[in-house]
Amino acid sequence: MIKSFKHDGHLHRMWYENWPVPRSELHPDHQEQGMKVLINHGTRIREADGKEWVSRIPGVTYFIPGQWFNIVALLETAGVRYYCNIASPYYEYGNVITYIDYDLDVIKLSDGSINVVDEEEYLSHRVLYQYPNVVETKVRQGLERLVQWMKDSKPPFQDDEALRYYELWKNRQC
Repeated sequence: MIKSFKHDGHLHRMWYENWPVPRSELHPDHQEQGMKVLINHGTRIREADGKEWVSRIPGVTYFIPGQWFNIVALLETAGVRYYCNIASPYYEYGNVITYIDYDLDVIKLSDGSINVVDEEEYLSHRVLYQYPNVVETKVRQGLERLVQWMKDSKPPFQDDEALRYYELWKNRQC
């Protein structure tokens, strides 16, 4: 299960079912970085307001220790779209991964274009939740690092690997 929270501790979103890619199946670059890679498709998702829906697009989620972002490769028919959350480093306990979502998102489209979105939401929540200076600094550093990784196609921005992980999941579902 993946749970994202807001800075004040309230639940933001929850993904009920995610399949962890075994460490032995991870790409060597992903192993080296200590990545946690999870697959979901058709999983139930619960929003903060209690509404639930089911994901229709396969997703490969990458959590990287110590990074102030996480990455979701959405496997769409037009190609892989990366939807990335600027967020606290993840925390894992049992079968649950948690993180704090800091509103800013970065999207890399299959054509390579990169867009930062939800800047207004970040600015509003920065005031509402009174983000400390250290959080603001980490958020900005995470944003800069993430965009640079995207531009450099640094792991995990490798479409072939995201597709390989999804195929592993599909084969285990049979």
